[in-house]
Amino acid sequence: MIVNQIQLFFIFIINGLLIGLLFDFFRILRKAIKTSDFITYIEDVLFWIFTGLIILYSIFTYNNGEIRLFMFIAILIGIIIYMALISKFIISANMLIINTVKKIFSTIFKIIKIPLNLINKLMRRLFLKPISFVIINLRNYFTKILKKFDNLLKKAKLSNKFVKNTKN
Repeated sequence: MIVNQIQLFFIFIINGLLIGLLFDFFRILRKAIKTSDFITYIEDVLFWIFTGLIILYSIFTYNNGEIRLFMFIAILIGIIIYMALISKFIISANMLIINTVKKIFSTIFKIIKIPLNLINKLMRRLFLKPISFVIINLRNYFTKILKKFDNLLKKAKLSNKFVKNTKN
C-alpha cells in the first residue's frame, strides 16, 4: 500500500516535470516568435488544456480516478524541481537552436535573393525600359501634335478675328 503511494508520488512528480517542460515550450515559442495578445491568450488556453489532460490521464491511469492531496503536492514539487534545475538549460539550449536555425534560413534567403534581384533587374531592363522608352516617345510625339494643333487653333482664331475686323 505505501509502496504504491510512493510510486504514485514519483509519477506525479514526473507529471510536474512534464508540466514545467510544457510551460517552457510555450515560453520558448513566445521568445522565438513575437505574437499578438490574442495568440498569447490562445497559447495560455492550450497550456491549461494540455496540463489538465496530463493530470487527468495520470489520475485515471495510475490511481483509478481517485484524487489525493499528495498528488497535487507531488506535481507542485515536480514543477519546482524543473523550474529550479532544468528550465534555464532547456530554454537557453532551445533558444540557441532556434536562433541558429533563424540565422541559417536568413543566410539562405539572402543567397537566394541575390539571383532573384539580378533576374528582376534584367527583366526590367529587357521589358520595362523598352516599354517606357516607347511610352515616353509616344507621349512626346502626342505632346508635339497637341502643341501644333493648339497653335493652329490660335492662328485660326487670330485669322477669324482679322476677318471679322476687316468685314466691319
